[in-house]
Amino acid sequence: MDTLTRLIQMADPQAGLDLRCRLSGAYEIPHDAAADGISPFHLVLAGACRIDVGSRHLIARAGDFILFPHGGAHVIRDESAAGSPVRTRLAHGDLLPERLAGDETNAPVGADILCGHFVRAAGPGNLLFDALPDPVHVSLTGDPSDALQGIVELMRVEAADRRPGALAIVTSLSQTLFAMALRRCCERPAGEAGILALLSDARLHASAQAVFNDPGEPWTIDTLGQRAAMSRATFARRFHERSGMTVFEFLTRVRMAVACDLLLRTRRNAGDIAMSVGYQSEAAFGKAFRQHVGELPGQFRRRQSRV
Repeated sequence: MDTLTRLIQMADPQAGLDLRCRLSGAYEIPHDAAADGISPFHLVLAGACRIDVGSRHLIARAGDFILFPHGGAHVIRDESAAGSPVRTRLAHGDLLPERLAGDETNAPVGADILCGHFVRAAGPGNLLFDALPDPVHVSLTGDPSDALQGIVELMRVEAADRRPGALAIVTSLSQTLFAMALRRCCERPAGEAGILALLSDARLHASAQAVFNDPGEPWTIDTLGQRAAMSRATFARRFHERSGMTVFEFLTRVRMAVACDLLLRTRRNAGDIAMSVGYQSEAAFGKAFRQHVGELPGQFRRRQSRV
């Protein structure tokens, strides 16, 4: 299994659609910070808008996907951000609630936006979402294979036609879109340090995948450097530059994420899980788990079972 797939499976992001925005004229829609574990997203189906994140301004055009992995507050505005914004109103659409601005019967739509969110798995989901740029802004237009454009177009058609099953289809496609958007991020030249930057580096990717494939192996800088065909010093330096973590920090984070995943999805006991993620004793595993997660493995499992 490739590393990106493994990361997504552990995060287990569950998509939910909130509303569709059909906006024209001058508008301003604030979005408060989301609750912990919830990551809002916007997909521009048509037109364009401006998204303000603190002092930063992003222009999002048709086919753009924007994800706020940490649920950060932001404001959606008309692209020009000129004039006094009109009051928006909510309407009950056949597919989703709709937020409207302007006279949608006569004026051309300035932006048609699908708004939703992902809920990630506690513990294992943090490894992926903590590593994402904030926000993730991916243009899904101009894909040589047309695959991404095809998904966006299908979502637009389903949202517009409102046929039976449309909501289920668009929700499912949101999860597909998430995976394909992250793939696009991995294909970019390395930007911000993080796990995605590791995956964009062919040689470092080999060492990262080895850890995910066998987190219980007693990995060292030397053995992982061999996987990347690098000397110990070169590997350690380049790994830190790309990931923003030391090799040991990465090993610990992966092992704890895998342990959380096993605690959530299986009935294996803590001692068995400890061995599978590279700890020779349950006590050593429990200590490391508590330092990283904030509670003991059994406490984590019981608390999550009640959620």
